[in-house]
Amino acid sequence: MATRLQRRLSLQDRQRRQFSDSFKLKKVREIETGKTKLTDICREYEVSSTSVYKWLNKYGLMKEKKERLIIESESDTKQLISLKKRIAELERLVGQKQIQIEFKDKMIEIAEDLYGIDIKKKLSSERLNTSGKTGKESPLA
Repeated sequence: MATRLQRRLSLQDRQRRQFSDSFKLKKVREIETGKTKLTDICREYEVSSTSVYKWLNKYGLMKEKKERLIIESESDTKQLISLKKRIAELERLVGQKQIQIEFKDKMIEIAEDLYGIDIKKKLSSERLNTSGKTGKESPLA
């Protein structure tokens, strides 16, 4: 029995080889049933794995199955971009509102200085009792 090294074919000899369709079909069935491995066929017959995969695509049982096409209504990427735009818009709105608040505070401060009156309501340190059950009279009564 010849060893693998003795059987090794030159590159030129390998390029001229052609396997019959029945041989390819037989080897594909062996791979699909689990009798042999793809790598074993590649080693034994000195065939590239690409060629064996081509055999599998052409003669294998998987060729009968159609590809499934999955259509997403909105991909994750589009959704992520949309959410990032929304965040940027909300941050912009918050910034505008903060500027408006600071502007109003500054206007109140200027008006207080200009007119000499206290526009901001200063809360007293005493808490008002709204239940009306204390000994003190409420200031509103």
